[in-house]
Amino acid sequence: MILYSMIDSGNCYKPRLLMGKLGLAFTTVEVSSHTGDTRKADFVAKNPNAMVPLLELDDGRRIAESNAILLYLAEGTRFLPADRYERALAYQWLFFEQYSHEPYIAVRKALLTFPERAADATPERLAVTLERGNKALGVMNRHLEINAFFAGGSFSVADIALYAYTHTAEQGGFQLDAYPAVAAWLKRVEADPGHVPIGWVG
Repeated sequence: MILYSMIDSGNCYKPRLLMGKLGLAFTTVEVSSHTGDTRKADFVAKNPNAMVPLLELDDGRRIAESNAILLYLAEGTRFLPADRYERALAYQWLFFEQYSHEPYIAVRKALLTFPERAADATPERLAVTLERGNKALGVMNRHLEINAFFAGGSFSVADIALYAYTHTAEQGGFQLDAYPAVAAWLKRVEADPGHVPIGWVG
């Protein structure tokens, strides 16, 4: 398999983390949006949405969108609950991550750390992303006060998806010590067997 990926992207980290845990062999091809690589014709021919990650299977078929890749890779493993209800909870948190979490926590970090995004870092944009990112962290914290993980009692793709940007949220100005249940969950995620850091590429 080939993973078209960007080393500092949380969305790209998600499949790398799961593939590391599963011991899957894959090749990483760096395609950076910082340099415009994702908008070049050869890559757009592979993914018309011009975004990474993109997983190319051994037979040449491709899957885009980080959480779709997670679900494909997790099929039949411990990372996707067998119980129908718990599996629905995993999907629920995957949708939450992309709609209520990533657009604020990840985007605020990008605005503050990527030079090419500096022009977009208006006071209004920073205020909105801070407010809504903190709302997402609050939702997570309330859940984690009474649950060890997000989908049932076991580690799953839901935890991988939410971990990817939460563990670097402080780079976006979020104070994780205000969310003790989230902070404790981050440690549980990192203690799960096979954990690899964001810079790991296989």
